[in-house]
Amino acid sequence: MSNIDERRSNDLMMRWGYLGLSLLINATGHSLTIATNLGSAVWTASAVNLYHLWPLSLRLTLFICGVLVALANMVLTRKLSWRRFLGNLLFITPFSYLIQLFTQAIVHLGINQLPLGLRVVVDIFGILCVALATSIYQRANIVLHPNDDFMQILRFRYLKGSATIAQMVHYIPPVLIMLITFLVSGRLFAVNIGTVVCLFFQGTFIGFFDGHTFKRLKHYGISGLSRVTAVQPVTGHK
Repeated sequence: MSNIDERRSNDLMMRWGYLGLSLLINATGHSLTIATNLGSAVWTASAVNLYHLWPLSLRLTLFICGVLVALANMVLTRKLSWRRFLGNLLFITPFSYLIQLFTQAIVHLGINQLPLGLRVVVDIFGILCVALATSIYQRANIVLHPNDDFMQILRFRYLKGSATIAQMVHYIPPVLIMLITFLVSGRLFAVNIGTVVCLFFQGTFIGFFDGHTFKRLKHYGISGLSRVTAVQPVTGHK
């Protein structure tokens, strides 16, 4: 094996390892925000509100939402890529299961019995976990959650690499979903201080983690998305 082939093999193994780590961090973060009921990540909050509106399980609701966003991603890239679509599905299958499993376990531990101040801290910690996980698996870029693939497409294809702006733009669909479910049911679930933090700061958190965690992990495979020669803020790309 040549040095180039060996380096590529090592890079791929490293990326798979980071992907596995990010799945666990992501599921833990989302589950903490759902269990505390002080505000979930915006896409998760929209799925939770749909879940309370129809008779499907949370796991199936998350899966259906993911499929719809995966289809939208193909429209945004203007390319019929079954590899991208199947990769999105490959991500959301264990992701949906882990969130439901972790949420049940965390609720069983009695997290809602904690004082409000501690629950706020736990909720914000969960949001930071989600941002960290998103930063990791977007950089590894083997398979992505459809929502974060959506954000990455917006970021590098349309918004000159700005994580902050891309994150806010990609929140428009879930905000509309929550508005519609509220008009139908008159209630909002999983929307609180944590949701507001996500809405305005999640992209900034992701950009921060891009530059300050796991610095060996660069942005892989974004050359086909980027329309600019310089992309900021990122730690590099391959």
